[in-house]
Order: sequence, then C-alpha cells, then structure tokens
Amino acid sequence: MTSNVVFPNKLLPYLLLAPQVVVTLVFFYWPGVQALIQSTLREDAFGLKTQFVGLANFRQVLADPAYLHAAKTTAIFSVSVALLAMAVALLLATSAEKVLRGKAFYRTLLIWPYAVAPAVAGMLWLFMFNPTMGTFAYMLRSAGFAWDPLLKGDQAMVLVVVASAWKQISYNFLFFVAALQSIPRPLIEAAAIDGARGPKRFWTIVFPLIAPTTFFLLVVNTVYAFFDTFGIIDAVTAGGPAKATETLVYKVYNDGFVNLNLGTSAAQSVILMAIVVALTAFQFRFVERRVHYG
Repeated sequence: MTSNVVFPNKLLPYLLLAPQVVVTLVFFYWPGVQALIQSTLREDAFGLKTQFVGLANFRQVLADPAYLHAAKTTAIFSVSVALLAMAVALLLATSAEKVLRGKAFYRTLLIWPYAVAPAVAGMLWLFMFNPTMGTFAYMLRSAGFAWDPLLKGDQAMVLVVVASAWKQISYNFLFFVAALQSIPRPLIEAAAIDGARGPKRFWTIVFPLIAPTTFFLLVVNTVYAFFDTFGIIDAVTAGGPAKATETLVYKVYNDGFVNLNLGTSAAQSVILMAIVVALTAFQFRFVERRVHYG
C-alpha cells in the first residue's frame, strides 16, 4: 500500500515554483505580449507619434521580397545545421563506444565546444577561414580553391553552417552517448551472433532503439538553428555578403535595432515564433509516428 506525499506547509509548493514562474512571465510571456502589441503599431520617423495599423505590418512583411529571401535562407540553413550536427554527433558517439582506453578523456574533449559562447565560436571560425589571414583559408587557396566567404554568398553559407553545427555537436553527442549506453548489451550480442554486423546491425537494431532521442534532438536542433545561431552569424558574416546569410532572426534584429523599424520588426518576430511552433507541431504530428518507444 502506497501513501501520497503531503507537504506539511501548503504554501511550500507555490514558493518552490514561484522563481520559475516569475522568470517565465518576465522573460518569455511579457516580451511576447509586448511584441504582439508592437506588431500592430507604427511610429513616425522621429518616434513622436504612434498609430494603430492592425495587420498592415504583417501584410507589408509578407509582401517584402527581402523577407521571403530570408525565409528561404533560413530553411536551407536550419536543415543543413540540424542534419550536419546530428550526423557528426551520432558518428562520434558510436565511435566513442568503441574506444577501450581513455574513453572518459575522449568524451570530455568532445563536450568542450558546447561551453564556447556562440559569438566566440563564430570569431574562431572566422579567424581560421578569414581570406586574408586564416590558416585554413591559406590552405584552400594553395590547393587552387578560390576561397572568399566575404564576397561569395555560397561560401559564406557553408562557413556559418559548419560553425553553427560545430557548436551544437557536443550537445547532441551527450544525448546520443546516453541513448547508446541505455541499449541492453545482450541484445547487441545476440544480433552479432545471428550475423547482423556493421552498418546492418546499426540501422536495424541500434538506430530504431535510439529513435526517441533522435526525434528529441531534431526538435531541439531546429529551434537552435532558428534562434541561437544569431551570435555566430553576426560574428562571421553579419548577414552578408548581399544578405546571403541573413536568416529570419537576423532580419528581425537588422530591421528593429539597426533600421529602427519597430512595427515590422515586431511583426517578423511574431511570424517567426508562429513558424517555429508550426514546424514543431508538424514534427510531433508526422515525424513522431515513425518513432517507436520501447
């Protein structure tokens, strides 16, 4: 017979939850409400007069070719970052399971990049691949490859994708290692005895068992690519060249804080949040159907 846990002080549960509730209200809901209100307003060039315009800001944003270009850039960027970060992390996690000596040291080295701030990570990659003084840029030019991400948009996109994925690999690595360790060893040994070896054993036995973790990381990496890569893009390319790496979140910053167009910037932030919520709901609605929970 089990008994329910009862707090001696009825106010204690509320006091324990109060800090998190306050943080959520102050840093999430209040800015969200402010952005929603601001998206329906429009100020004059001098900021002296505010006018209610309803959905006019949203119509202006959705009709702007520059915004549609940023949306396309964001889609390519987010898919590339998520797939690259998860694929490399899964490869490293499976490799770490095969290491017999120094496994803890090997895992620690792979975790370190996650502690690097996004802006610092961007500066590191920019320094290494800077066309004028970067070591790897010099190696690429010596090999006959015309490397210049400051002038070529496709190369700039590759650079920010790799830098953003490198920052997220450690996070994915931790979860993949935990998922691989949770697989019963007798199951793997039985599959090996039955003749399932190498890639076949991984895709038929191991990968289906870590599918819940993979699905979770897919959602997390998607949100990361939409929002948390702002610092990397700002440090490496600042949205250039010619807006080739200007994502939706960077366009919100550029229009709101640089051009001081607060109405359309707020409308963009509301649309961006709606896109992320819809994308996450789509992933849970369709992708989760292929995930099997043991």
